Amino acid sequence: MSGSSRSNPLEVRVAHKRFGDTVAVDGVDLRLGSEEIVSVVGPSGCGKSTLLRIIGGLERLDEGEIRLAGAVVDDGFQRVPPERRSVGLVFQDHALFPHLTVAANVAFGLRDLGRDESAARVDEMLDVVSLSGFGRRYPHERSGGERQRVALARALAPSPALMLFDEPFASLDRNLRDELRVQIIDALRSTGTAALMVTHDQHEALSMGDRIAVMRSGRLVQCDTPATIFHSPVDRFIAGFMGEASFLGVEDRSGTPSTVLGPLADDGRDGGLAMVRPDDLELSSVDRAAGSSQPGDVHGEIAAREYRGTHWLVTVRLAADVEVLVATSHLSEPKVGATALVRLSNGHRQVRVRDADVL
Repeated sequence: MSGSSRSNPLEVRVAHKRFGDTVAVDGVDLRLGSEEIVSVVGPSGCGKSTLLRIIGGLERLDEGEIRLAGAVVDDGFQRVPPERRSVGLVFQDHALFPHLTVAANVAFGLRDLGRDESAARVDEMLDVVSLSGFGRRYPHERSGGERQRVALARALAPSPALMLFDEPFASLDRNLRDELRVQIIDALRSTGTAALMVTHDQHEALSMGDRIAVMRSGRLVQCDTPATIFHSPVDRFIAGFMGEASFLGVEDRSGTPSTVLGPLADDGRDGGLAMVRPDDLELSSVDRAAGSSQPGDVHGEIAAREYRGTHWLVTVRLAADVEVLVATSHLSEPKVGATALVRLSNGHRQVRVRDADVL
């Protein structure tokens, strides 16, 4: 395998896919680096699972090109079948063979190896997913999380160039999902395997991906690091989809773009909205009679509050009925109706975003 192939285990070039009159994938470009994990996230029906199925060979590409390890596997005319793509697939339902033992399930894709070599590889993969000693058990004897780890071991056993995951944790409870997510990342890192992880869960996407690819209406809207996607989204859709946010109108005040919270930093962006996350803001209550404030403070009134355990999520109504969300300490219970002062936290900023309808 050449160095350029290793650096790009996956290249998707201007991929298009239709189902009748429905456009499922609309001109997507995406590349994965060597050993990179990319989370693909977006609302239901945005095309993320269809994109994964095209890459895996389960759906045909209409236009564009798919390259795996530098080799074209689909160009809309010729298509390499899934079993010859060196791709591992893990789905939500595990898809294990119930009549085969755990070891036999993992060995299923190793039929070209000798018995001893296959057995050694099975033991190695079960160790990678922390299931050593369970090879003689059957899938129904294991928990949901353990069955998913068996599915991962089976997919990793043939040493694929790329792993594809389609909502692998959707059927598991939250605590098990968190535990399994860490184990899967460890397994991918230890084997040096690149992966594409399709999920609708924003928290999973942020915690798993080296980069996050956000899709909407069949298009790839933004692909960047988790921090950039969360704190500097390009539009209102991504900002709102990736977490709680407040959106403020931008006005030109004496030549300076500003919102009710003050001037915006010049980041080269345009757009009529600015976004702030709840943790970008600080809140303090004041005596209404005193009305004291400091530069940068904006007066408002606490309109609602929601206890989140680690913090309070407070809705503050500012001037002209503009509302912002503020995260405050769980140690201090905010009072609905109280006068409040809101300010940007030190080092935090308002981020200019496009309207969500602009693609």
